[in-house]
Amino acid sequence: MAQKAKFTMKAGDQRRLERHVQAEAQRKLGPAASAQVRSEVVKMLNGMCREFEGRPVDEVKAELVNRYALVSGGGSITDPELTQYAEEIARGGSFNA
Repeated sequence: MAQKAKFTMKAGDQRRLERHVQAEAQRKLGPAASAQVRSEVVKMLNGMCREFEGRPVDEVKAELVNRYALVSGGGSITDPELTQYAEEIARGGSFNA
């Protein structure tokens, strides 16, 4: 049985995800809600890792765009982060807050 890969973000990736989610949350919901939104986004990403493991990256990307918008209050995720996260989801990795 193949071992699941744990997604380990490179030095800038984690900060880039945090900044992106925080900026979207602040823009849509105000500063007080950004930590909660970040937590919900990470929870959503990890759920997708379990659900979409082994699926094509393009399929994961399409669903990631939709779910990110729902969880972040209408925010958006674009490349390069969209592709990076979709690849990790398809590998069955995991994300840390």
